[in-house]
Amino acid sequence: MNKRSVAIVVVSVSSLPLARQIKKQYPDAVIYSKESQEETVVMESIDTIVGDLFLKSDAIIFIGAMGICVRCIAPYIMDKHTDPAVVCIDSTGKYIIPVLSGHIGGANELSVELAQVLGGNAIVTTQSDNTGLWALDTLGEKFGWSVVADDLTDNENAMNACIAAFVNKKPTALILNVREKGTEYLEHTCPDHVRIFNKFSDIPLDQFELVITVGPFIYEADIKMVSYFPKVLHLGIGCRKDLKGDPVEMHQHIIATLIDNNLCPESIADISSIDLKKDEALLALLAYGIMDCPFKTYPADVLNKLAVPNPSAKVKEVTQSSSVAEAAAIQSAGGGFLLLEKQKGQLGESNDYTFAVAMDKSVQRQGHIEIVGAGPGDPELISIRGRRMLEKADLILYAGSLVPKELTYCAKPGATVRSSADMNLEEQFILMKEFYDRGKFVVRLHTGDPCIYGAIQEQMAFFDQFHMSYHITPGISSFQAAAAALRSQFTIPEKVQTIILTRGEGRTPMPEKEQLHKLAASQSTMCIYLSAGIADKVQEELLEHYPYHTGSRLL
Repeated sequence: MNKRSVAIVVVSVSSLPLARQIKKQYPDAVIYSKESQEETVVMESIDTIVGDLFLKSDAIIFIGAMGICVRCIAPYIMDKHTDPAVVCIDSTGKYIIPVLSGHIGGANELSVELAQVLGGNAIVTTQSDNTGLWALDTLGEKFGWSVVADDLTDNENAMNACIAAFVNKKPTALILNVREKGTEYLEHTCPDHVRIFNKFSDIPLDQFELVITVGPFIYEADIKMVSYFPKVLHLGIGCRKDLKGDPVEMHQHIIATLIDNNLCPESIADISSIDLKKDEALLALLAYGIMDCPFKTYPADVLNKLAVPNPSAKVKEVTQSSSVAEAAAIQSAGGGFLLLEKQKGQLGESNDYTFAVAMDKSVQRQGHIEIVGAGPGDPELISIRGRRMLEKADLILYAGSLVPKELTYCAKPGATVRSSADMNLEEQFILMKEFYDRGKFVVRLHTGDPCIYGAIQEQMAFFDQFHMSYHITPGISSFQAAAAALRSQFTIPEKVQTIILTRGEGRTPMPEKEQLHKLAASQSTMCIYLSAGIADKVQEELLEHYPYHTGSRLL
């Protein structure tokens, strides 16, 4: 827990060793005690100091009786959104209890951390924590999302109403418009009473009592709703030279237009334009002073290469690019698609401007292919991420002759699991693209590490050809597993510091400079793949430089 200010209030001097133990974990923490001791600040009374600490501390740790803690903080409790985290620890360090601001203030998290430091027990009573459910009130802060809650009756207490529905496991619809770290977490930890949708129009609202949304879009429904807005929109702006006028008026126009198009202004990540506008004071003021976001500019030749729906010959004549607002938005979005095409505005006569909005390509919920390394054969040696990818896949295409089928048993209900053993490359591509084009998540499961003799180059070339999103999750290679199985260290100081991964020359020729006998001259640790059928030939080449008694295993 990254606290700006942590105060440790010691009721009895006998608890100072415990306080000092905590301070080792939080070096900037201040210890308050009634007696002058090393590393402590003397306080006249606990009652007096608590009022001051409530104003300047992010967290207050009491070491002493719960009753004293409660009576001391009671006069100062105002609001869970502003009150500091308060944790009470008994004098033995056995019990660590979050007293105030459990979620928003971070007292629950702090209690768990302190329990690990002290070897005690965190006594967390918050229902969502104890049931393993998401803490809706802090979920946005965790992933950098803005949040809006609405229960259509009492907006002031809307979040509490939504939390109550969620922790009581009322039927909940979760709509995910983006794919990023936060949404992957939600998918991986999704409770049984939550059903995931990709389109709001697909939700049968009469079957649910709560809707949770994650994305840049604004929705309306006659039920409780919590909406999280990640920073995934990019605002491109074009304007006349030396734009004059009120930036607040410009901001209001842009915001109103976004809302009219069901786009949340809170999702704007940055503002961008052409290099010609880098010194436009009004644009800088809009970005840094009003919207509190970066302002970026791009060269004309970069923007002119981008395909846009509304190019302008007049704009190109002035800027050398046929588009500014749309092209800048797309460029900032990494090639993402436009959600709002070019819009026009005016700040008085001859003070025209245009703007457009694109969504970041990296978060678009499009099809995705994850190339996963299964490891050396033992199903338990797949990585945690690899296992997680398998669990979320809509299609698992695995190398049936090499990869343990047990790894596919974790597939989610309804997933397609297919061995590629009887398929040629073209058939594999067709199948993967079929799922990809439907916006599905595909796992291509390879043995070992895919980047080491994994034959993935042709596949990646295909993915690149069709501009498909893909990523590689590495696996444990057989050379690593071999070292572990042999209880061997492949690099030993002053003896060998280099590992060579290679193969013998069979039907596939080796480059001249990579002939085994030439590599053997270094007498490095050599891990030889795909050579069991030519073991005698391999041995003959290696013996040109390695001593006869050298131990060997073929991978």
